[in-house]
Amino acid sequence: MFYVVGPSGSGKDSILRYFRQHMIHTGEHPVSVAHRYITRPADNNENSIALSDEEFKLRQQKQLFIMQWQANGFYYGIGNEVDLWLNAGVSVIVNGSRAYLPEACKRFGNKLHSIQIIVSDDVLEQRLRQRNRESEGEIQLRLQRHRRLQPQYETDSVIVNDTSIEQAANRLLSITQHISSKH
Repeated sequence: MFYVVGPSGSGKDSILRYFRQHMIHTGEHPVSVAHRYITRPADNNENSIALSDEEFKLRQQKQLFIMQWQANGFYYGIGNEVDLWLNAGVSVIVNGSRAYLPEACKRFGNKLHSIQIIVSDDVLEQRLRQRNRESEGEIQLRLQRHRRLQPQYETDSVIVNDTSIEQAANRLLSITQHISSKH
């Protein structure tokens, strides 16, 4: 499992979308990108399924999530189908949460390879403003969360996404193919 993390606005969804569209069948090892269940409207850039709070809680009660967390006032979940894919020998990329990373590591142990998407603070703030999803106050909260979480965790790999999505997606492909070939 490749667990991708980074602050809102770092380009995780854009990289994963590009990867799915252009690279998912590239290389020798099958890779699938899991979608997330989110309690907010999904935008066109995300591989996610929007759920109401009630739908999310019902799926939670029925234990339909392999991972679940809360961030920025919303609930996020990864479905149990990921276990089926992993058991079938398919590597899976998950768009995860930095705060949930320790739990994911406990759950998957050495089967998990964490990848951090980083951008400069200036680029991050610019991207948050450009996407027009949050108010100014919400942008400031996301930037504060980023500054608070950034020094708290380490990942196995890092992708710098200050240039092009294609370059970042190529780096992701390189990481997934290299690690998959070891297992």
